[in-house]
Amino acid sequence: MLTGIAWDHRRCWGPLDASVAPYRQQTGLEVRWDRRSLFSFGEGDLGSYADKYDLVIYDHPFVGDISRHGWMLDLSPLLSAEQRAHFAGDEVGASWRSYAYDGGIWALPLDIAAQTAAWRQDLLERHDFAVPETLSAVRQLAERGKAKGVAVGWPAVPTDLMCTLVSVAASMGCNPGHDGGDFLERANAEAAVAELAALARLAHPASKGWNPIRCLDHMAANDDVVYVPYLFNYANYASGTAERKITFGRAPAVAVGQQAHTVLGGAGIGISARTKDPKAAFDYAIWLCSPRYQAGDYVKFGGQPGSRIAWTSDACNALTSDFFRSTLPVMDAAYLRPTHPGFVPFFHDATLRLASVVFEGAPVRPFIDWLNQSYDRMRPERTAR
Repeated sequence: MLTGIAWDHRRCWGPLDASVAPYRQQTGLEVRWDRRSLFSFGEGDLGSYADKYDLVIYDHPFVGDISRHGWMLDLSPLLSAEQRAHFAGDEVGASWRSYAYDGGIWALPLDIAAQTAAWRQDLLERHDFAVPETLSAVRQLAERGKAKGVAVGWPAVPTDLMCTLVSVAASMGCNPGHDGGDFLERANAEAAVAELAALARLAHPASKGWNPIRCLDHMAANDDVVYVPYLFNYANYASGTAERKITFGRAPAVAVGQQAHTVLGGAGIGISARTKDPKAAFDYAIWLCSPRYQAGDYVKFGGQPGSRIAWTSDACNALTSDFFRSTLPVMDAAYLRPTHPGFVPFFHDATLRLASVVFEGAPVRPFIDWLNQSYDRMRPERTAR
């Protein structure tokens, strides 16, 4: 038997659970998938899960720590030249590249997402609103919506708050953590935080407690959130013929004429260094990531695939009201977070400090100083010395 750990949403566990019976029928191998919280998936202790499971679904910023601590197998020796070429040609945005670090490949791209906008088209039409194209237009929509009893929503728990900060900064033309200097230059950081503070003042009052799933669940069950400028997209909420169907598309630009570049998300499937059967785990991971499964049952059972073939498939788009075609340009333009060791705990600490600035009135300049000084201390060229 192989055991794996997924994160607890149908987008992740749906196609994994659905794979168990057909894979057993084809190979005779039994697979069991357990689940953990979305927070644990993004910021939890990955090493403890690698100790307990053969297969671990995780977010790409962990790869530097994985490489340093030896939690997962480097898949490079297992991948053929043909398989490497396939993944490179089939990636969505930087999904394949995001799991490469220090000469190794630490996961296969199973799932891909990014921050996009989301809206209820029926509510926009009911209230004679248009999809805003800039952040200033988002603020105008929020102000106009008050008179009609609708609001702009926003997942603004600390993790998503920090993701939005770097999305706004990237949309300003910055490349946080990749420019060789500060993580985020002071003037750009102040401008990005100001955008978040303005949005926080106008957003639905429950936004502070929402992650993307809570926000989307609220939108699907109520009629008071008409638009969301930034949230990690979920094909599940665009599927079917539900009355309150949610549409996903390009995030707002910071200013007219600029392109939005939002945070790349998604999930990879890695193989624990402690697995007793690396070949069986690898063969199953390859099967899950194959275009045949990704563009078939993976989407049918609620997944959001990592394969470009699936994202451009007519059948997959028919199941999801063109979710994949509509958001593919956002994926391809997405900002890739740094992946060197220490980035995940650095990012976690930043989320809590940023929440204090945006929601509790803490001063912004000490936060920016801490952000840049902390990043400088843990950047690879410094820690290697």
